[in-house]
Amino acid sequence: MPASQEPLKGDALVKEVCRRIRVARSYWDAHNNAACRGEREKALALYNTLTKAEKEKIPQQLRIWLRYRSEKYFGAHRTPPTGQGKGKTPKHSSRRGKKSRSPRR
Repeated sequence: MPASQEPLKGDALVKEVCRRIRVARSYWDAHNNAACRGEREKALALYNTLTKAEKEKIPQQLRIWLRYRSEKYFGAHRTPPTGQGKGKTPKHSSRRGKKSRSPRR
């Protein structure tokens, strides 16, 4: 949010929280965990600024995903991403240098 904009309040804030949760879920469905984590953190920060009445305006399905399901995968108890994944090594390193067999006739 640019510095010139005023902070969101009321229905605009609720709408923005819903939008961010939906974006995070779409990243989740696309298996883009890094983007999902960032969008979820933004949504959660905004969600925590809502009053109890405003939280009730957020659809239950979105609230549940934000607080429970995504907490399982992105919560504080999880190891934070380091930028190095397990998939950095070649999958078939044992086959290097070997010639492939020609198919039998």
